[in-house]
Amino acid sequence: MATISITPEEWRILKEKFRRKYNHLSDEDLAFEQGKEDELISRLANRVKRTRDYVLFTLKKGLVDLESNRV
Repeated sequence: MATISITPEEWRILKEKFRRKYNHLSDEDLAFEQGKEDELISRLANRVKRTRDYVLFTLKKGLVDLESNRV
């Protein structure tokens, strides 16, 4: 279902960007297992009260420029 693939190295950076935007997220909320991106997206969408599409868009946007501080 997800149209995104994230490596553990990419997630380490993306996680911090996402946490800055949504500082109420716990480590458990942000837990990532490669190959289970769908579960991550669903969990994050639920926790930030946004759609899956919004979370997917936000993650893809963050992947485009990992060096940037922006999400």
